Amino acid sequence: QVQLVESGGGLVQPGGSLRLSCAASGFTFSSYFMNWYRQAPGLEREWVAVISSNGGITNYAESVKGRFTISRDNAKNTVYLQMNSLKPEDTAVYYCNAIVLGANYWGQGTQVTVSS
Repeated sequence: QVQLVESGGGLVQPGGSLRLSCAASGFTFSSYFMNWYRQAPGLEREWVAVISSNGGITNYAESVKGRFTISRDNAKNTVYLQMNSLKPEDTAVYYCNAIVLGANYWGQGTQVTVSS
């Protein structure tokens, strides 16, 4: 079965950096686009970034463009989100996402807190 497991969250000061990882299994990872989403308390889940199956195409929400970088290692079945210049408003639970054969799959999420 499809499994997505995020890691790498934590508490970081404003201006700091974190790298999130999402380990995927149960499907042919290298054939699918991968997304990162986030959800802050009291708000709806919002899309953050997407990467194509071979990593050649990426796109970002305006709120993170220039600060976050999505990448993937198809040999390790892992997608990453490098987050730099973090702001308090980046505080959220971050989820990776894959749409496999028409079904939407989510990880359990990893908490990112940006605070001094």
